[in-house]
Amino acid sequence: MAAPHVLETLSPGMLILVGGNRAVRVSPELASNFRPGDTLGVVDSTGELLLIPAAERTAAESTVSRAVDAFERMRLVTDAQITDFFEVFARRLGEASTWTEIQTANLADVADAKRRGRSTTRLEATERLRENVIVGLKSWAAASSQRGHVLETVTHDGWRVDLVSAPLGVVGFVFEGRPNVVADATGVLRGGNTVVFRIGRDALGTARAILQHALTPALTESGLPEGAVGLVDSSSHAAGWALFSDPRLSLAAARGSGEAVATLGGLARKAGIPTSLHGTGGAWLVAGRTAPADRFELAVANSLDRKVCNTLNTCCIPASVAETLVPAFLRGLEKAGARREQPYKLHVVYGSEQFVPDELFARTVAIARAEGTSLEPQAERLHEQQLGKEWEWEESPEVTLRVVDDVHEAVELFNRYSPKFVASLISDDPEEKEHFFHAINAPFVGDDLTRWVDGQFALGKPELGLSNWERGRLFGRGGILAGDSVFTVRTRAHRG
Repeated sequence: MAAPHVLETLSPGMLILVGGNRAVRVSPELASNFRPGDTLGVVDSTGELLLIPAAERTAAESTVSRAVDAFERMRLVTDAQITDFFEVFARRLGEASTWTEIQTANLADVADAKRRGRSTTRLEATERLRENVIVGLKSWAAASSQRGHVLETVTHDGWRVDLVSAPLGVVGFVFEGRPNVVADATGVLRGGNTVVFRIGRDALGTARAILQHALTPALTESGLPEGAVGLVDSSSHAAGWALFSDPRLSLAAARGSGEAVATLGGLARKAGIPTSLHGTGGAWLVAGRTAPADRFELAVANSLDRKVCNTLNTCCIPASVAETLVPAFLRGLEKAGARREQPYKLHVVYGSEQFVPDELFARTVAIARAEGTSLEPQAERLHEQQLGKEWEWEESPEVTLRVVDDVHEAVELFNRYSPKFVASLISDDPEEKEHFFHAINAPFVGDDLTRWVDGQFALGKPELGLSNWERGRLFGRGGILAGDSVFTVRTRAHRG
């Protein structure tokens, strides 16, 4: 077999093979920027050609190398040492001097993000965030280790076979500007794994401060290998592309915008790395024919306390009860907006306008966007094909309404247009609720507010992210990725 040719230059118009039977032409800009030592990332599903500069690839590869070495040494680390790591990490975050350093870095990150018109609702290192991170770390300190846990035993005549859980390896993690995820990602250490992450520019300074003043000292004090947690210290998207192209990763986990996560997932799959993708969000709330108006109103209001992936995004109400429930829905929106001292924003699918007061379409309100305040109609019409669009609102709650014939139609619309993530049905009819659960193609199904979908809240453990079913159901695990769900299984035979 001939040795592969290493590309040192690209030519405009040059054909690059994509997906085995298609080709994409190299653009003049890509050809001009490509240098010897650079790498070309190819996403088969979209035909994207991504330039990965040599410096970004080297930074990712060296960090992964340290994590691979650390993983080998983690075999000799005791469970007590891992517990110490989480306890020391939590203690350091609780120290005023440490938190002052982190907040100083975070204030600079927030100011920079605002200058660039970026959302900062999940970027700010608030006291509430600090408390939640400390609670999460303490829960990992108290958690039992999965290393060496016998999952199942099959007994034969004179011998037996044990299925034993074991550490998986190096977890690569790319996420958006949320400083708390730096701490959440360390949960994989509980099972003896190591982690390398790349964080977006928005929170990079905060991440550096967390590592310098709390995380790395906790590794040292507990005797864990320094490379057990590594940061690819770059603000370039190419650093994430390089990380997810490294086949030494045992798992590639990404969370952020749908498009960016799809690109990262495509690169990881091409490199043969299992993926856990946490991209497009937005929960759906459906009213049943017996839904109590007061309970429906509360579910709407309580599903819009802030914008995260499990926030209410799309609401479906049957026409037969619209006269009662659309006003309840609007009251819920009013309550959610009033909490933030903001008006709400409503998108109404064409054909449902008759159920919404005309004045909402005529009224102009000030909507708080990441890039600044925008004067907009409070209600606007929307094409049905956009039902799955996730509204990334800043301060003004933003939701889509579709009046449907019945719950069956709502389920069909969800399965056709949504990212297949969170679905909740408000109903007093047990039969209707059972039908909804079995018919809806979603990993998370409830019967009240949508915001229950959270690893810490629902399972009592910090999550690395939540997976939708936009690209198919998940193999062998649930939609909440947490530290103790990152493991492999060894098979051991015993005589006697």
